[in-house]
Amino acid sequence: MENTVLDLKVAGVDVRLAVLHRAGTGAPLVCLHGFGSTKEDYADLVFRPEFDERPFVFLDAPGFGASTLSDPDALSIPFLVDVALAALDALGIARFHLSGHSMGGLTGLMLARANPDRVLSFINIEGNVAPEDCFLSRQIVAHPAPTPEAFLEGFEARVRARPEYSSAVYVAGLRAKVQATSFGPVFRSMVDLSDTAPLLRYFAELPCPRVFVHGAQNRHLSYLGRLPDMGVAVEEIPLSGHFPMYANPPALWAAMARFLTAQEPPDGALAGV
Repeated sequence: MENTVLDLKVAGVDVRLAVLHRAGTGAPLVCLHGFGSTKEDYADLVFRPEFDERPFVFLDAPGFGASTLSDPDALSIPFLVDVALAALDALGIARFHLSGHSMGGLTGLMLARANPDRVLSFINIEGNVAPEDCFLSRQIVAHPAPTPEAFLEGFEARVRARPEYSSAVYVAGLRAKVQATSFGPVFRSMVDLSDTAPLLRYFAELPCPRVFVHGAQNRHLSYLGRLPDMGVAVEEIPLSGHFPMYANPPALWAAMARFLTAQEPPDGALAGV
């Protein structure tokens, strides 16, 4: 894997983007991390034999991990879509398989909707498709705080107390992985889109193959039973909740590999980029 830094100008904002990528054969898999996570969430994919020779692109969203931006208030899901597209253009990647977790899943949904000719398939790992998915992001409304740092402190306490796999692991890395100024603008954008946009319809209407991946603790999500009728495959990851890459990564990587293998014909017809 190669570490690259891309200096980009997106919507008038200076972005310094940290990217982890490798060359290979076939269409690349582009992975977008969730809120409070980084590109390293996906780094172990390189050790999985099911992904041998698969090109990868993992990037830190601006305001997360090693990526920065000149105006934190510019952060939003549409801005993250533009950043991801600018990065892919800079790397010369035209067509790709797409995976996104949580915030990254919502970003991926909006990216795929706006660029159906570029996205070959979409792995949505508990990305927002309904208002009920805002159990983390809606805290920006339910628990207002006078400063970003104060909100982060309260957020840590509330999430650590959740009876869900990997909540404590997630919280332990927050301060190292996300800037406090990223919470407000990103969470508000996620809540706004989830409450006002028909995200489930957007997901159903994507022309590419799609799978929705969820942790077993979230099998209560109201829309899961409707997804197969919309042509969306569903994968449940055992012994996990919202963070399957922390709770049960082998099962998550295997589910992703099964889905990708099913999308690519033996002659590699989708392998061009």
